[in-house]
Amino acid sequence: MPRYWSYAPAGALLALAATCAQSQELLDQIAARVESDIILLSEVRTLSRYQMLVDGKAETDTAILDRLIDQWIVRNEADTARFPHPTDVEIAHGVEHLQASFASPDEYQARKKQSGLSDKEIQHAVAEQLYLSNYLDSRFRPAVQVDAKQVEDFYQQAVVPINEQAEVWLKESRARLHVEKFLKDSGK
Repeated sequence: MPRYWSYAPAGALLALAATCAQSQELLDQIAARVESDIILLSEVRTLSRYQMLVDGKAETDTAILDRLIDQWIVRNEADTARFPHPTDVEIAHGVEHLQASFASPDEYQARKKQSGLSDKEIQHAVAEQLYLSNYLDSRFRPAVQVDAKQVEDFYQQAVVPINEQAEVWLKESRARLHVEKFLKDSGK
């Protein structure tokens, strides 16, 4: 009889373990690994929600992941160059500029609520956007020359080449990195 009692605690532990395993919830997952860093699915979701706030729509998860990998490349370069992060005042101005891009404060608040982003998440996204775009601007702007006759065509002759140079640089940088994507295309 004592033999059966020795199995009872083991059985109870197995039952408890099974119950705990069923109640566990996946909090996050790795979407990609870039060199020794990881990009989490939560980062993909946050950028998707920020795109919903700014544009009213978001790219596919796969496109957002590619954008986050590109951001990793730029951030890594900027950090290595010890490029200055935006100040609190610059971030506040960036948030104000974002809010002013909406037809009314009510429209901004409605879109913010729809996106599910907090003020802190919006400030973080604006700070990140400023940091990366300021770095790219400083890296490629000196190569662009705009004279008085080109002011009217500034967008086509200055901004587009910077974007193209940045795109070429990002593709070349990606080719040198070890990137593993774990996110499956959800067709979103």
